Amino acid sequence: MAKSINLENLTMGVCYYPEQWDRSLWESDLKHMLDSGIRAVRIAEFAWNKFEPVEGRFTFEFFDAFLNAARKCGMKVILGTPTATPPAWAAENYPEILNARKDGVLYRHGARRHYNYNSPKYIELTKAVVEQMAEHYGHDDTVIGWQIDNELNGQLDEFYSESDTAAFREFLKAKYVTLSALNKAWGTAFWNQDYTDWKQVYVPRTTSEDSTNPHEVLDYIRFISDSLCRYAGMQSRILRSLISPNQFITTNGIFSNVDNHRLVRDSLDFITYDSYPDFAYALTADPKHTDDLNDRKWSKHLTEVRSICPNFGIMEQQSGAIGWNISMEAPMPKPGQMTLWSMQSVAHGADYVSFFRWRTSVMGTEIYWHGILDYNNRDNRRLAEVRDIHGKFEKIRAVAGAEYRASFAVVKEYDNVWDAQYDVWHKRVEEESQKGWFNASQLTHTPMDYLYIQEDTALEDLRKYPLLVYPHATILKKQTADLLKAYVQNGGTLLMGCRTGYKDETGKCRMDYMTGAAADICGVDLSEYTFLGTGDDKIHVLWENSTVEAAVFNDVLEPLRETVEVLGVYDGSYYKGRPGLTVNKLGKGKAYYFGGAFSQETAALFLKKLGVASPFSALMDAPAECELSIREKDGKRYLFVLNFAHRPVTVGLKQPMLDLFADRREEGKIELKEFETKVFLL
Repeated sequence: MAKSINLENLTMGVCYYPEQWDRSLWESDLKHMLDSGIRAVRIAEFAWNKFEPVEGRFTFEFFDAFLNAARKCGMKVILGTPTATPPAWAAENYPEILNARKDGVLYRHGARRHYNYNSPKYIELTKAVVEQMAEHYGHDDTVIGWQIDNELNGQLDEFYSESDTAAFREFLKAKYVTLSALNKAWGTAFWNQDYTDWKQVYVPRTTSEDSTNPHEVLDYIRFISDSLCRYAGMQSRILRSLISPNQFITTNGIFSNVDNHRLVRDSLDFITYDSYPDFAYALTADPKHTDDLNDRKWSKHLTEVRSICPNFGIMEQQSGAIGWNISMEAPMPKPGQMTLWSMQSVAHGADYVSFFRWRTSVMGTEIYWHGILDYNNRDNRRLAEVRDIHGKFEKIRAVAGAEYRASFAVVKEYDNVWDAQYDVWHKRVEEESQKGWFNASQLTHTPMDYLYIQEDTALEDLRKYPLLVYPHATILKKQTADLLKAYVQNGGTLLMGCRTGYKDETGKCRMDYMTGAAADICGVDLSEYTFLGTGDDKIHVLWENSTVEAAVFNDVLEPLRETVEVLGVYDGSYYKGRPGLTVNKLGKGKAYYFGGAFSQETAALFLKKLGVASPFSALMDAPAECELSIREKDGKRYLFVLNFAHRPVTVGLKQPMLDLFADRREEGKIELKEFETKVFLL
């Protein structure tokens, strides 16, 4: 069963750093927050020295004083374990705790996340500080929850320390038992890479051709994820043993090289996310690239979060300009954008939204990463907007716990997410298709989910969707194939794209049907395949009266059984007239195989042809610049309309609806101002 945040009402919070401000500001800041609708503050995730100024000497005076101030005001607190920033004494005394570059150079003290998950000494230091904090604050009624570390894998997601090599060897011993099994799985006969002693096995290292064994790298990424999950699990077990059951455990962010579903399943009550849509307007970005959807594409990240926890929290919601002293520049949110981005989070399932940060730091690396208030500490338009957001939250407070309604799902598995990071062929088709499906979903107003196949995924999890799209199941395990086959046999519609099924779980290519286990579902093999070169014309598949772009890569299909129907053929190149789209009737359902990657236009056409596009068309007409979504609870449906355009737009309501912000019924044409959001009760 999926885990989720459990709140009765939509709630606002803020990130606060009492160690950065004079104590004389604490009480007035807290009262100011409460007056603005903020009900919780996250603290301490970067404050290890305040708990342990020297090794083994713990003190709680500083944060006791802050919690007393919070208790006096009625503010609730989320307490972070401070392990993202080990203190200078730890790095100086124990350099083995430090992470390293691929060439072995250590990352030194002076920033954050410079530790490695596998250092026995760092694990020992972590256990000590977490145990001390949990014993001291685990039954404090002011503390409502705990955040483990901060943005795990956020700044660094590769680890090359000596401790990591030692742990990698143990990981591989547990998986393969013998070196002969490892050599077989990694294909070490290629380039004479056979290992004859476990001491010869390392995490990937700098090589003469700047390349490494791809099968080793796949296992290495699995190892990174396992290391992170074990480290978070260690902290979680300490907390569970010492804190009140009324206090929750979470962590913030979803980052690469980690099975976030396992992280939540093993260690957390729910996930929280750090949402910064203003990255779309960084000076290095081109705001005219409307096909990238700019800030709207953060809905893709929120969809990823929702795949982990249907209802979740935002631990850091952007409230000001972003930038560091050495890199990254993006403008202040324009009037209305804070509201838009907050409602974007809520529309996708967030029931808790915490702004980063209360006041802009006057010192350190993040002096240009702005919060609600500026350096001068005066009320400003962003604080006024926070107060307005609180008022809007109050009017839709019953949305908390409501479920997002999707029309179809894009299927993912971590092995394929990770494979696409280092396999350049897979990466190119995956990037095209993931962007294509998300953009098509947004611009046709067809809400989508991501469905991650896990070991405990059941047929019922798939049957919620009339259409499943697995764009490029390069690695297709038998367990996954059996599940997808059962889904189709029970009446589902499955669509798969090029490069499906040709690798095994080690990442090696199969000497069998090129479509691997998908051959039994889609009923096709390949007679040929090719990338489209830079000088090639676009290739299309002719399907009924439509011309469908087959982007990036083309599989030329070969039907294997009579139940397979060729729906479309290629219109060019040396394989003109040969099959590029097929459908296999399997039980009560259908399995389609498309021989290309999915551009935005191609994905939109499939949504239309397969009967799931534009489910809101009976409710309203809305321009493509608006995002539409529905959350549902207790028989009530809440329709979110978010205008991402930098101008007013008009939507047409086809039936009377209650505008919850204005508290009046609306029908017909209404105007949304630039960045305006409406929530209607259907």
